[in-house]
Amino acid sequence: MKRLIPIFLVSICIVMAVVVFPQLTATSTPLTTAASAGMPDLIVRSDVLRDHWLVRVENLPASFCSVEEGGITPGQRTLIRFTVTTPNVGDADVFVGDPNDHVAANDGLFEFATCHEHYHFRHYALYQLIDPNTGFIWKAAKRGFCMLDTDPNPQWLGGPVPGPGQYRNCGALGIAGNQGISAGWADTYNLHLGGQYFVLDGGDGQPVVPAGTYILRITVNPPFVAKKNEPCPFKDTNGFCHQLPESNYDNNVGQTTINIPNRPGRTGVGPEAGSPHLDPEPID
Repeated sequence: MKRLIPIFLVSICIVMAVVVFPQLTATSTPLTTAASAGMPDLIVRSDVLRDHWLVRVENLPASFCSVEEGGITPGQRTLIRFTVTTPNVGDADVFVGDPNDHVAANDGLFEFATCHEHYHFRHYALYQLIDPNTGFIWKAAKRGFCMLDTDPNPQWLGGPVPGPGQYRNCGALGIAGNQGISAGWADTYNLHLGGQYFVLDGGDGQPVVPAGTYILRITVNPPFVAKKNEPCPFKDTNGFCHQLPESNYDNNVGQTTINIPNRPGRTGVGPEAGSPHLDPEPID
């Protein structure tokens, strides 16, 4: 389950950075044979990102799949954890279905995760921690995603009124799943889930993140350049690939500004300071 622990909102004032992306439109055909009169439209809730993060010191055991998959040195690590919510405000479902079918078709959407023996959807979201002064970008530990209906969208967000959630099962090797995001619903990745963090102390082989102010940026259904023999399911008007079809791709970014302190401690600093340390690691 993605939402394992209640999260209490803490209001803080944070300066939001603004990004501008060129207008992009889908130029390919629907992802599946599921009939639909409209198109999905995925966004990222910057308000959730703003209100659900913390910087803290915690123990990362070698048994955590995010440690194995992210090439992280186990032990005491300084992290920033964060929650990501990706609503579908379009007038059609994001329909993915059973990962086993996609693997059998060799369509490049999923890869098998040996650590927890289930499938990871590829290129669903891009997590970036950005130094606004230099433009340097750190990558997160997150390596795979499973799309589910976890939260009905609030009406102030726009889009259709949510009906009953349809997509509830990630699936696994030989176990049928049913992935997607219904129109009017969102997929939430709670900050306690595996990989919902950046390692700040260099324990993942990246440079140390010094104390200071940074931009935490999330891009859902991000553009990518297909590697040799890698499928490109959908192309935007700039020629970049996307895994999922959308009515437009220019609203797929959410971000917030965070301040990383010198000594966050185990309790942590940020809106979610004091959140419990979990062992074992929840997976999506």
